[in-house]
This record gives sequence, structure tokens and C-alpha cells, in this order.
Amino acid sequence: MERDMRVLVVEDEALLADAIAEWLRDDAHAVDVVYDGDAALERLAVHDYDVVLLDRDLPVVHGDDVCRSLVGSESSARVLMLTAAAEVGDRVSGLTLGADDYLSKPFAFAELAARVHALGRRARPASAPTLVRGGIRLDQARREVFRDGHYVPLSRKEFGVLAELLRAEGAVVSAESLLEKVWDEHADPFTSAVRLTILKLRRKLGDPPVITTVAGVGYRLP
Repeated sequence: MERDMRVLVVEDEALLADAIAEWLRDDAHAVDVVYDGDAALERLAVHDYDVVLLDRDLPVVHGDDVCRSLVGSESSARVLMLTAAAEVGDRVSGLTLGADDYLSKPFAFAELAARVHALGRRARPASAPTLVRGGIRLDQARREVFRDGHYVPLSRKEFGVLAELLRAEGAVVSAESLLEKVWDEHADPFTSAVRLTILKLRRKLGDPPVITTVAGVGYRLP
């Protein structure tokens, strides 16, 4: 049986927020609830959450800004973004911000709970051996990356993408595979999150470039 998780619900519609919390508590999770973005940032600075259910249109501090802050930190929490907007463009932009999954309102509570479980399984991956290739050394347990002995600070997504490329041992990894393994199996396949993350990763790893794009196929680390 999967362990229970600590979940933060960030939703300005109090009745909806409380209903979500009650449903997840019945599912054996510990759930905290806040109703604006500023309160969310305060909680995130104090507690270590497995999953954050984040409404996009929040008062005080917008949900997009909360998401950016969380992704830019060292938190391992996964973000499930909630919004009334259902257009593909809205889903893509939300995932590009760094959200791991996206659920449009109205939604079924059973689906919400299933997605929380899916994200929770990926929130704290087990430690893996150190991966070394092309002058890059990645320590999964300590979440540290070095290139030619120099420390390279990476975001959670950048770290995850680099780890997948290293595990491939020179083989090409498709954008779809990276999206599924590093983000979430429910992620929109048309999001540009993978491409943007690769661009940032290349910049941080420096010259000479080590990540190769194989046109129409994916990416590899020779």
C-alpha cells in the first residue's frame, strides 16, 4: 500500500477547497488548506509537501507566481494546477511554468485523487547511483551535478532531464519520454516544457555543448 502524503490545497473558493481537503483526508492524506497565493508561499517556506494542488487564478499572489517560486526552489513537491480555463494553450502555458499536471474545472474528485496519487509516487524518488558521462557527474541521492569538477545548480526539472539522458548511456531519448518520466504521465504532449528545459540545461552546463538534438527523434548525451 502506498504511503500517505502531505498535500497543500491552494484554492480561493473556500467551499471547493474544503471539499477537496475532506476528500483527500478520507484517502488518508494529511492536508493543509490556504485560500490565496501569499498564504501558500508562507506554508511552502515552512513545510515539505509531496503534492501541491494549485488554483491558477489566486488573489494576492497569482498562482503562476506561486508555481514559479516553487519550481525555482529545492522543493521536491509536485504541482497539480487547477483552473477553469480548458483551452490547450492554457494547459501548455501552465505546464511550461513548471506544473507537473493540469486539471480543468469542473472535475471529478475521484480523478483528482488518482492524479494526486500519480504525482505522489514521483515526489520523492528513491536514491540512485551516481551517473557519470562526458565530464558530467550527477549524484541522485544528494541531488548534485558537477561538470569537470565544477558545481552546476539545476532546477528540479533540469536535474530530472539530465538524469534521464545520463541513464540512456548515449541513446536518444524522445521528448515524449522525457515529458512522461520527468513531468507526469498526464502531461500534455504538445507542451514546450521539454524544449525550454533543454535550452536552460545547455546554458547552465556551458561549453562545449554536451546535449545533442537529433532532429525529429529527441535528445542524447554522447
